[in-house]
Amino acid sequence: MNDEKILTCEICPHHCRLDVGEIGKCRARYNNGEKITALNYGRITSIALDPIEKKPLYRFFPGSAILSVGSFGCNLNCPFCQNYEISMADANFPTRNLTPEELVSIAMELRGRKNIGVAFTYNEPFISYEYVRDTSNLLKAVGLKSVLVTNGTVAGGALKKILHLIDAMNIDLKGFSQKIYNVLGGDFETVKRTIKTAAESCHVEVTTLIVPRMNDSEEEMDAEARWLASISKDIPLHVSRFFPRYKVTDRPPTDVGVVYRLAEVARRHLNFVYTGNC
Repeated sequence: MNDEKILTCEICPHHCRLDVGEIGKCRARYNNGEKITALNYGRITSIALDPIEKKPLYRFFPGSAILSVGSFGCNLNCPFCQNYEISMADANFPTRNLTPEELVSIAMELRGRKNIGVAFTYNEPFISYEYVRDTSNLLKAVGLKSVLVTNGTVAGGALKKILHLIDAMNIDLKGFSQKIYNVLGGDFETVKRTIKTAAESCHVEVTTLIVPRMNDSEEEMDAEARWLASISKDIPLHVSRFFPRYKVTDRPPTDVGVVYRLAEVARRHLNFVYTGNC
């Protein structure tokens, strides 16, 4: 290892130290010999025109559509990931190359089908930081919206540099304790800071996937909703149902009654609480 060429990635709190050619924990950021950049820049694994509510964003241009794109990789390792086929993939995964200009052109062509912009989703968008930044700049120039569906695991400095380009976020709050984030390889306080900072700059909605025996207690949901309400009672919260996927196949889907009950707990503190996949 050549210490003189080792660089530190500043995009997420892992702060991976990478020698030339090395790839970070996210499987998408690497040291190209001059800087840390996105190995997955413009490499698209999924693209679809979705209802905005599918992100889910229920209070951001409801009834509209948004061009949704994803790449590969993630900076968390959720054993229950509902989209693991691409989030846990690396550069060997088949992709379609789209420059920011090409993606914005497609988005513009779809305006007649109620498209309002581009949502970076399906895998973690912040690890494609440069692509999101460059595309969002172009979207803003033509009056289209930029949306992120993210796990919120982003360094504060990187977040603040890009927030002026982002119109809305749905942020996953996996649970309300560091104990849960230890399992995922993440940092609870970082995600809380992302929610708070983003809510000061753009439209924010939060999603919590309820996994049996992990984050399905009323006490935890009460604490989560109470904290969100301390930022704003108008932050929409989506309480979502887990289905067995990836490495967590030893338990059934979340009982619908549990989802509804936790949503009622959240409504003690928040004005807009929704249930998903029920």
